[in-house]
Amino acid sequence: MSPFTMPSLPRRGVRHANRRSGGLSTPSWFPFGGGGGSNAGSADNAAPAAADGKSSDKASSAGGRVAGLPTLPLVAGVLVLLLLLALVARLWPGAGSVQATAHFPRAVGLFVGSDVRILGVKVGEVKEVVPEGTSVRVEFEYDDKYKVPRDAKAAVVAPSVVSDRYVQLTPVYESGPTLADGADIPLEQTATPVELDRIFASLNDLNVALGPEGANKDGALSRLLKVGADNLDGQGAAMNATFRDFSKAVETLNSGKDDLFGTVRNLQVFTTALAQNDQQVRSFNQNLSSVADQLAGEREELSAALRNLAVALGEVASFVRDNRKNLTANISGLAEVTEVLVSQRDALEEILEVAPTALSNLQLAYNPRSGTLDTRNNAQHPELGPALCAALPKLSDEECKRLSGGLEALEKGEPPQLLGGASASRAPDLTLGGILGGAR
Repeated sequence: MSPFTMPSLPRRGVRHANRRSGGLSTPSWFPFGGGGGSNAGSADNAAPAAADGKSSDKASSAGGRVAGLPTLPLVAGVLVLLLLLALVARLWPGAGSVQATAHFPRAVGLFVGSDVRILGVKVGEVKEVVPEGTSVRVEFEYDDKYKVPRDAKAAVVAPSVVSDRYVQLTPVYESGPTLADGADIPLEQTATPVELDRIFASLNDLNVALGPEGANKDGALSRLLKVGADNLDGQGAAMNATFRDFSKAVETLNSGKDDLFGTVRNLQVFTTALAQNDQQVRSFNQNLSSVADQLAGEREELSAALRNLAVALGEVASFVRDNRKNLTANISGLAEVTEVLVSQRDALEEILEVAPTALSNLQLAYNPRSGTLDTRNNAQHPELGPALCAALPKLSDEECKRLSGGLEALEKGEPPQLLGGASASRAPDLTLGGILGGAR
């Protein structure tokens, strides 16, 4: 409503003036013309008014009140002011609204003008309810100073059984984008309460299904109840213990829910891996089937092999039983040998590394013509004499001195006097057999 009201008008004087003018002319205070008829009437009645003093006073009084009424500029200013107020109310911040649409499967008790609420607080109202096939389109608006999440849901809420319902927007806005003007909330994001008539209809359907025209047509339900009552008669304590144990089992499952869910998750990972490797699993199953077919084709040979293996195992068992002492002694000796091999592992490793080279050198040093091991004269090293003496423990100190002297003579290029006491004029036998000939 506008804050401005029109001043009270002298209706009685105006009607009197109109009646006296003898017509239905427009009153003189009406701003949009029509005052000529009233003025004419006043001019025509000027003479009678002058003749009668009382009538003249009344006419003058009425004419003065009519002259004080609002004029055309004042009314135009009021209209402009009202227009400005309407524009300010329209454009003032926070005074706008957001239009949105929601689709519900049903809209029972929802009408134009029903509330739109957030957490039970009214923020807008329903503008239109339109049936569309199997759903109902509800157009509503709310004040834009309230923020609603972009993925908001709408639900029809019934405060009581008989009261009107309202549209509830949920969830509460916390952060992020808001619901845009003209947004559409699909049917999947709306909900409606279950109607009492639907509940009664479901109960009635259940009653009919269990009644004499349904499951109990031949008395089956009655017999079931009778048999159940007979079976449960006197079993209260057992039933109580059963429920108590079941409660403990549920409690145990609840305490081990992490392990249970972990098992389920691992099973999901396993099944996912199988699904991702479906081709490999199929190939494995085919190969396993082929192996099974091959074993089935050779089952007679496998049976014979198993029989022979049974005979062999029996003979081995008899041999072990008859030679238990000898086997025990051999195993003990083998244990000692194994212990020696373990303790001499480094020496064995060195022998295995050096032996191939030593055998190759020995084969190359052997002279089949003379039956000796020929060696090169590498006596230039001054320590070769003591090394040979250490390698030949049967040599005496005198013979080691003579051997060292002969090697020194060879180093100098002189004919040596070797172990055999041979003359220096004879060509020396530089083989290992010749050198060691006197020691044989």
